[in-house]
Amino acid sequence: MLRMLFGEPPRMPDGKLAEAIQEMWQFVEIVNQRIRDDSGPERKLRTYEIWTRGIIGSIDEMEQSCYAAEKFAERIHHTAVGAMSYEEQLDYHRYVYYDKNGFIRMFALLDKLGTLLNDVLSLDTERMKPHFSYFTVLRNMRLNRKHPALGNLLDEVKERYKEPMNRLRSRRNVEIHHMNSELQDDLTQMDQQHREDPLLENIAGQVDDLRLGLALVLEALTLSYRYCCERWSAR
Repeated sequence: MLRMLFGEPPRMPDGKLAEAIQEMWQFVEIVNQRIRDDSGPERKLRTYEIWTRGIIGSIDEMEQSCYAAEKFAERIHHTAVGAMSYEEQLDYHRYVYYDKNGFIRMFALLDKLGTLLNDVLSLDTERMKPHFSYFTVLRNMRLNRKHPALGNLLDEVKERYKEPMNRLRSRRNVEIHHMNSELQDDLTQMDQQHREDPLLENIAGQVDDLRLGLALVLEALTLSYRYCCERWSAR
């Protein structure tokens, strides 16, 4: 959808994106087969199908936001807003919009995955924390040795992307709870350098973090849905 902004056709899923979506549609097929076989409560199974379809839509929205942020970032050539032309300022603000849209959606999508895993795998994470996140689900799996075949893989992925995800989480928390995340960088620079026109945030670094965050989400989805498919197919 957003690729039309750059005169490009819609993306056909490939690579990690296609792999994740394929595992998710496989899970939907298994769910529907269990409904046809009357091998589980239909309402619960339909819930899993609807959740999964929703996550597939969320993947598309997240990936497009990350792509648009990267494309608009390529149009930014100055290090301070005051040095930009009017058009470059517009592209900067477009970058900011899609950048924060991308990282907010990443954590929202991971939390949706955590909710699904908690229910499908009967993890009871709500006993640890009533309002839990995806990372709380991982901690529950690790501490209580639940489904280690999956939990160990997800923990490995989490550790591999730990640094960029910590930066993205910090920016997400600032954006949601305190102020616009890009203004946090302005405030820090003004405190340190007393600049009237602060330098821009490290846009290239933020684009890299978005790309790595997207990779983590896709790997987590692939591993999680593959595990659920294999577990249910074996029954």
